[in-house]
This record gives sequence, C-alpha cells and structure tokens, in this order.
Amino acid sequence: MDILIKPVVTEKMERLTDKLNQYGFIVDKRANKLQIKKAIEELYGVTVDSVNTMRYAGKVKTRYTRTGVLVGRTNSYKKAIVTLKEGDKIDFYSNI
Repeated sequence: MDILIKPVVTEKMERLTDKLNQYGFIVDKRANKLQIKKAIEELYGVTVDSVNTMRYAGKVKTRYTRTGVLVGRTNSYKKAIVTLKEGDKIDFYSNI
C-alpha cells in the first residue's frame, strides 16, 4: 500500500510550517497514524513528533450548461498533518 500520495503545499500550510513545524500530506484512506509516521520518517529522514488525521467526504457538484444539468462528484480523501521534532525540516522544493 502506497501510503503517501502527495504533499499539501498551500499558503495556509506554509504558515503552519513556519509557526509550528507542521506539514500536510494527502494519504491513503486506509492508512493509520503509525503507518503514516513510519512512511514519512523513512522517506524524508526526519523524526515525527505527532500525526493528526482528518477525513474529507466527496461532495456532489452540479453544473448548468446549455445541453442540460451535469452532475458529478468530487473524490473523498484523507489528510494528515504531521508535526516534526524541533530542528527537523522537509524541503519540498529541492527537486525543482
């Protein structure tokens, strides 16, 4: 099971990173906190202090077009906010 899907890089997450040394990741819906902690420590070589998770449900979206009403659904996902030990850091932009 591939646990980490992608990092969350938004302005709000950048503020959390600067203030509280927290990073956000979209993770597999079946992963638990221990699996997320182990995956991040192995991938980035940092020490994880705590992991908070939240599940987001998919939403129904409707769009009115010339040909009629289109109905779709957004994906559900799980997000993990990871707090690192003081002094540890993850650089998402090093591969650019």
